[in-house]
Amino acid sequence: MTIVKAPPAPIDRRHEEDAPQQGWQFTSSHGLVLLLLLLVVGQGPIRRALSAPVMQSWMTVFLAVVVQALPFLVLGVLLSAALAVFVPPSFFARALPKRPGLAVPVAGVAGAVLPGCECASVPVAGALVRRGVAPSAALAFLLSAPAINPIVLTATAVAFPRNPEMVLGRFVASLLVACAMGWLWQRLGRTDWLRPRARASYEGQSKGAAFWGSVRHDVMHAGGFLVVGAMAAATLKAVAPASWLRTAADNPAVAILALSVLAVLLSICSEADAFVAASLSQFSLTARLAFLVVGPMIDLKLFAMQAGTFGHSFALRFAPATFVLAILVSVVVGAVLL
Repeated sequence: MTIVKAPPAPIDRRHEEDAPQQGWQFTSSHGLVLLLLLLVVGQGPIRRALSAPVMQSWMTVFLAVVVQALPFLVLGVLLSAALAVFVPPSFFARALPKRPGLAVPVAGVAGAVLPGCECASVPVAGALVRRGVAPSAALAFLLSAPAINPIVLTATAVAFPRNPEMVLGRFVASLLVACAMGWLWQRLGRTDWLRPRARASYEGQSKGAAFWGSVRHDVMHAGGFLVVGAMAAATLKAVAPASWLRTAADNPAVAILALSVLAVLLSICSEADAFVAASLSQFSLTARLAFLVVGPMIDLKLFAMQAGTFGHSFALRFAPATFVLAILVSVVVGAVLL
């Protein structure tokens, strides 16, 4: 009698791969506990540091930026999650023209329907790209939505009651920059520059569970970049001498550049920036128009959020090009309309 040995069964190593790694690992929970311990131990020096006038100014600006932007960030996150979960990808293919060149102005004009600021447009644009919308059209929407929606234009009209042409100037200049940047990306942009962050998969879950899972993901991710940008804006605002503005206003060219840079540094929500621009009465209307066009398209918190959403390679190219084009278009539109 011959005994035939069966071949050994293959070893299933899937469970080994899924098993948690042994050993202690530093997690975000440990980091939070460590931060709280440091705050408790150093509360005396921290309290004395925060009582300084510079730190009080820093905290005021930081909280103002975050409080202004957070509601609209949440609005953008909710819209982004709704697009990702409830809207089929085929909808965007039907809603936008087939040709990317025509889809850019359509998407730019569609930005008028989003009643939010720049913090809302970033996650929505990210969702559009993930849904298969041409990046050039999504970027046109990203730039136009914070600047030409009804809330922003109404705020601009209220802030400039004696200069209604500022409303038209802001609408025209912002829409032109948005479309031009979309066409520029279509012409010169490369796929490897645009790397939207991978989204968690919610397949197999109900639409409600998938929606709230997407909301939690985007709030934690985009909110972190918002805080980083607000901290940078508060630091620069607290240390920049106010006399710089008075000196810059005497030269028209320097005034335009100064207010454009100031718009980037202050990182003011587009619903409130018109009132700040109106208060800068020592500057020309064209310089203040540049402030209103540049701010909603590129500032410190926006750069951080764009880098986190689309990748640093994208932000390092897109932000400077947007800044320069916004200034040039503002000067031309200001010369014609103002």
